[in-house]
Amino acid sequence: MRNRRSIPILRGISVAVLSIALVLTVISLIGYSRQRNNYPGGMTIGGVRVGGVDPQTALQRVLQVYSSPVELRYEEAIIQVEPSVVGFELDLDTMIAAADLGRTGGAFWGGFWDYLWNRDPDPVEIHLRATLDEDRLIAYLQNEIAARYDEPPTSAQPIPGGTSFTPGAPGKVLDIERAVRLIEDTLRSPNNRTVVLSYSQSVATRPTIANLEILLKQIISTSGFDGVIGLYMLDLQTGQEIHFALNQGQAISVQPDVSFTASSTIKIPILISYYIKNGSAPVDEQTQAKIVEMIRKSDNNASDAMMNRIDINTGPLIVTQNMKTIGLENTFLGGFFCNVDNPCPLLQRFSTPANQRSDVYTDPDLFNQTTPLDMGMLLADIYQCATASGGALIAAFPEKINSEICQQIIAYLSSDKIGVLIEAGVPEGTQIAHKHGWITSPDGYIHNFSDAAIVYSAGGNFVLSIYAYHPNQIVFDDANLLFANIGDAIYNFYNIPTQ
Repeated sequence: MRNRRSIPILRGISVAVLSIALVLTVISLIGYSRQRNNYPGGMTIGGVRVGGVDPQTALQRVLQVYSSPVELRYEEAIIQVEPSVVGFELDLDTMIAAADLGRTGGAFWGGFWDYLWNRDPDPVEIHLRATLDEDRLIAYLQNEIAARYDEPPTSAQPIPGGTSFTPGAPGKVLDIERAVRLIEDTLRSPNNRTVVLSYSQSVATRPTIANLEILLKQIISTSGFDGVIGLYMLDLQTGQEIHFALNQGQAISVQPDVSFTASSTIKIPILISYYIKNGSAPVDEQTQAKIVEMIRKSDNNASDAMMNRIDINTGPLIVTQNMKTIGLENTFLGGFFCNVDNPCPLLQRFSTPANQRSDVYTDPDLFNQTTPLDMGMLLADIYQCATASGGALIAAFPEKINSEICQQIIAYLSSDKIGVLIEAGVPEGTQIAHKHGWITSPDGYIHNFSDAAIVYSAGGNFVLSIYAYHPNQIVFDDANLLFANIGDAIYNFYNIPTQ
């Protein structure tokens, strides 16, 4: 009897348990359904955690992260950049659609079972979808960063009142190509929003040839020289030139160039003409001695002896013709030198474009004349011949002139060591192949001063040809200092110390 009475009790308990289980299941289903409306735990969109939040909240989180400014650091400068400014745009629709699929695409009851047992579902990672307008980013870097924060190198500048140059300073230039890659990576990162921009250092620029010309004119102006001076300089690396003439400090045309008394610089054409006559034939000791006397000692008798070796009667005229053959129409020798006690006749009177000018007067010698340009070009031809087997000399006299002969000519010109004029303006030991010249006139004064040189230096080689005339007198010490300062300034231009 007691067993029968216990059956209803057990049934009641069972019904109660089942009822409670059903209620709990319904409650869990309701909770699970509500949770299923949100993104599952562990889900990320573009690296931003959105697990447990609804799509609208997730959208706001992603926008908040990827719309936050990117910090650009360019040395000490800090620049905040809105992603939209540089053309960065999120593809939100695609990412949210993928997230919704991850939210609802799983098996319902499998997810419910995990929910009941409080097990975290496998994390779902939605990759970032975004586009970047690279052209827009580059334009921003160029116009807003580089334009403001780049530091272009400064060129060396001449020191006013001197012959030296202040060294330039290197600059910094934004590495735009690398900056694009770094910024794009940062725009796509939810955590790292800072970019340290890299740059390259640019070397200090050299002063321009125009800067040098201004300096040379200032040196002449401040020297107080008020005669006529002509200058020609040629950069033997680049072919850039400086060519000007001043008359009492005022610029005058160099078309055509100004004619000057050639003085002893005419001995360069004599030496060349000897080789044009004799080619590579061995030079005997006596002739070598005469060449040394002509170049190093500037001896006129030795010069006449060298012209006799060209032609005993017309040597000067042959020298003149040789110069015309290579295009130097303002350079000539009208006769032998001889001496004051034994003057030689003028073999021929020459009219040139330079000595027919009426706007400037330098009282050029009827016997020998040249221009700064002619003598500079002649030295440039010798240099090209010696270093590259090129130039007008080899082109005009291929059977007689070659690189070895031009190297011999340079060696002879390098023996003209007098320690004054251009040579005085370059450091001791600098190779300078040149010929100087001045004449003491019958009135006892010097009216003409000249020096024409090839100067070799570590920073670059150059030709420099300077001629000066004064109707009253050229004071040797003053003119020597002027020529030396000009040489010093040009040498310094090529050999500016670096910082």
